[in-house]
Amino acid sequence: QVQLQESGPGLVKPSQTLSLTCTVSGDSITTKYYYWMWIRQPPGKELEWMGAIAYSGNTYYSPSLKSRTSISRDTSKNQFTLQLSSVTPEDTAVYYCARHTSVMTTTRNNYWGQGTQVTVPS
Repeated sequence: QVQLQESGPGLVKPSQTLSLTCTVSGDSITTKYYYWMWIRQPPGKELEWMGAIAYSGNTYYSPSLKSRTSISRDTSKNQFTLQLSSVTPEDTAVYYCARHTSVMTTTRNNYWGQGTQVTVPS
């Protein structure tokens, strides 16, 4: 059974870099042809796709976040990581990692982490 688990600090100060890790079990992040992505949901707003890293290691980013976002992976640990720089209170959200066969989607399937709350205080 594939499971994803987000981890990282729940509180990030403004202007700092948010860093989250998704640990995957039950599947390899290099398995063809999956995309491993980060999605967030600010309070009272819709889900927002942030970016993804493919099984090949190629990365894809939301145009609106591209300048501040970096996604990388550690295949030896079967983990992938999100870094979001220069955070503001508008980056407060529940952050999810997920696995999909499409690169840019926010559709819920059985392969989402439980989500982790990240707060950027004003």
